[in-house]
Amino acid sequence: MDKKTELENLNKKWMEECQCELKKTATQAVPGDGSPEAEIVFIGEAPGRSEDQLGRPFVGAAGKFLEEMLSAIDLKRENIYITNIVKYRPPNNRDPLPEEKSACREWLLEELKIISPKVIVFLGRHAMNNFFPALQISQAHGKLLIKVFKGMSTKYFFPLYHPAAALYDGSMREILMEDFKKIPKIIKEIEKRQA
Repeated sequence: MDKKTELENLNKKWMEECQCELKKTATQAVPGDGSPEAEIVFIGEAPGRSEDQLGRPFVGAAGKFLEEMLSAIDLKRENIYITNIVKYRPPNNRDPLPEEKSACREWLLEELKIISPKVIVFLGRHAMNNFFPALQISQAHGKLLIKVFKGMSTKYFFPLYHPAAALYDGSMREILMEDFKKIPKIIKEIEKRQA
């Protein structure tokens, strides 16, 4: 079975089985989107209003900014994979609660297992803290993290500020753009280590 079919089956299964409380208030699930063969997986926090309506991650203002940054490093959205730690929109875009994150965790881990990317890019502190609970995004952004997780082939992680945060704060936008431009170098570094 190819990765695309595996992901489709996985999403169908979890849309039925996921016990996340947010299911009750969201319009629909927002599974990951993009290339099943991606070398880079971006993980955000949770779907917002546009995502909830369209059923695709990062289609609102933050998504447009993400696409702008991707094009700055010669990447297209269809060559990467993008998902969220929580697959349903929290009411009024509030932060996802710990129990909502844990209800969607297996879904995320299984997505990552199928894709098996070279690097996972965290968009914001919620995504990063899901894997590195003690780190602070203000200290970790733009630095390559290496950690082996049981059952995961990927051990390279790269935290960034969330694109939405940069939309509200101009100084953060510059930092995010600078960090984002390190991604191609990081891919080369990982390839060297794996050679």
